[in-house]
Amino acid sequence: MYIPSPVSYCISLPDPAATLALGQQLGRTLPAGTVLLLRGDLGSGKTSLVQGIGQGLGISDLIVSPTFTLVVEYLEGRIPLYHFDLYRLPDQAEAGDLDRLGLDFYWDPDSLEREPGLVAIEWPDRLQILPPSAITLTLTPTPSGGRQAHLATESPHLAAILETVLATVSALLPPPTPDRPHDC
Repeated sequence: MYIPSPVSYCISLPDPAATLALGQQLGRTLPAGTVLLLRGDLGSGKTSLVQGIGQGLGISDLIVSPTFTLVVEYLEGRIPLYHFDLYRLPDQAEAGDLDRLGLDFYWDPDSLEREPGLVAIEWPDRLQILPPSAITLTLTPTPSGGRQAHLATESPHLAAILETVLATVSALLPPPTPDRPHDC
């Protein structure tokens, strides 16, 4: 039996513009059916990253965190963007509660409920069962005022796409300085 090993990457994002650039490149590159599990404390940049993803997808609507609605659908871009914010759900919500909400229709490849798109889930730890074949992206603030983005996946296909995304974003960043290195 083949058990995939996780592949992880890290990139330092020196400022909010770099976080937006990472999101834009993810939006331009990730295929329909991709699930992003976005982790980080309040104010770590998860929604800013999703705003960049929306720009990369060609979405002109203002992207805001769907804290009170759980999910907002943006259908006008290259592929749909389904933006979840599960912050208001209790930790480790009961599977039955989530089944009634129908959230898994967004990432179930056999579902006929939604057109396949890019699913971005803020606070995924509220889910009892995580979607398969996801990219976990954790944003952590740095002392210099930037962020570190840690990206991990068990999918070889998604790992190859992430390598391309990160190479492109790294090329767009200003040259590293001792107080703002690009590598983690």
